[in-house]
Amino acid sequence: MTLTAAGVLARRGFHDQAAITTFLEPRLSHLSPPTRMKGRAEASSRIVRAIQKREPICVFGDYDADGITSAAIVSDILRALGGDVSVVLADRFSGGYGLSDEALTRVMETGASLLITCDCGSSDHERLWRATRSGLDTIVIDHHRVPDEPLPVLAFLNPHRPECEFEYKGLASCGLALSLCAAVRAELGSTLDVRQWLDLVALGTIADVAPLDGDNRPLVRVGLAELARRARPGIRALLQIVRHGRGALSAEDVAFRLAPRINAPGRLGSPTAALELLLAKSDGDAIRLAGELDAMCERRKLLDRAMLDEALSMLADPALAAMPAIVLGAQGWHQGVVGIVAGRLAARFGKPTAVIGFDGAFGRGSARGPNGFRLYDALARSREALAGFGGHQAAAGVHVEFAKFERFRELFSESCASMGAPAGGRASDLTADAQLEAEDDPVNVLADLERFEPCGQANPAPKIALLRARVLSLRNLRAGLVRFEVATGGRTIPCFGFDLNTSGVRSGSEVSILGSFRRDTYRGTNSVEMRVLEVHPSGV
Repeated sequence: MTLTAAGVLARRGFHDQAAITTFLEPRLSHLSPPTRMKGRAEASSRIVRAIQKREPICVFGDYDADGITSAAIVSDILRALGGDVSVVLADRFSGGYGLSDEALTRVMETGASLLITCDCGSSDHERLWRATRSGLDTIVIDHHRVPDEPLPVLAFLNPHRPECEFEYKGLASCGLALSLCAAVRAELGSTLDVRQWLDLVALGTIADVAPLDGDNRPLVRVGLAELARRARPGIRALLQIVRHGRGALSAEDVAFRLAPRINAPGRLGSPTAALELLLAKSDGDAIRLAGELDAMCERRKLLDRAMLDEALSMLADPALAAMPAIVLGAQGWHQGVVGIVAGRLAARFGKPTAVIGFDGAFGRGSARGPNGFRLYDALARSREALAGFGGHQAAAGVHVEFAKFERFRELFSESCASMGAPAGGRASDLTADAQLEAEDDPVNVLADLERFEPCGQANPAPKIALLRARVLSLRNLRAGLVRFEVATGGRTIPCFGFDLNTSGVRSGSEVSILGSFRRDTYRGTNSVEMRVLEVHPSGV
């Protein structure tokens, strides 16, 4: 029997026809009723009043892709609706994450009477109190963990609030931002079509590794189509830089080619260039800014490769390698790339991981964990050794005193072990959804399985097994990239993967492969390649 989407869906537990149709054909009409979102109506009414009275509005965004796209969405739409809007972004190296003291000072300097925070604010009580006492009305748009203490703000949009009855809890801040702007548009009676900003919703949602199920599925599906239209000069220039063809974009294209370039400025310094690119109105400005972002991304790659090599050298210590969690840090490690290195170590070793860059007595770091592990809870149990922390269960940031670094490593490891953290390794969740048979044409299979898009967190790309394929060529390239070609069923399939264990794999040998198909845009829209997760000599 040939490999089909229906077969994969059945293996994943989809049996109800209505659920299958909704999954394969997600539409904006499937979105949860937005009126049940706590704080949305109050926020919309305050923004409408500010627009009508020409009050100065300040939009404040975090320095990552979700914060930047959220700030771009809110500022661009409110300006289109007649608002007087300025934008301020957080700076990793001047104040750090969220609405810091330095950031609030910059906000106050704009002279705004209304502040809208994007992708931050849920735990910024002290600065929000300062803003309120200064007469600044504040609306918080965020999706991070909600603390017990109420926020001193006019409106707080976060689906994780216990009292919020909005059905879907997985929206990233950019999705929340668009929903709020849609409410403002409706209240003003405007005919502005906010769907044209769904390209930024797709970009921010995928970059933030938000779940690609529920409401996010239609939002990102339509957003990917909007990205492929290249209507926005900044997106058009960025796709030229990464040499993407004129065809459709997948969530993987966004995650590995667009999002890193949007995140790069905020990792190395000010994130402003990324915001300017997304809001650029001319091709000339967009091409210049896209080039700047690409150069920053290349510099970032050099930094994280060097840091990853150092981290792997540290893990050669058997005592560190045997711990239930990975906690590494060093003076001088770049704080803008610790999250990337933490994510790679967590993926490679299958353990909760924290990586910290120190600058003297204090350091800032990022923590990542295996799928399903409650990372935030593990950090909460380790708070005794932390100067601060924040985030959610899949990713978090930490502030650590150098003198307490070893204590943090001890507490975090103990917490992870007591919470049942995986013992390590990547094989546990790498189960094939289906096996490619000799009669299956990879081009037809991919066309069928592309209906699973967008694929990512909570909706992984279908994993396909190739058994007893013959290796035609094998090349180990830089940064852990491996490229090879295999012959199976009378066809040649190009393959690639990162950090693969290729021991025993050589030209002429037979291998079994686990991976996912993707369109090879370099070879043409009808060409297929395989992103490999595991490769083993046949019989192993």
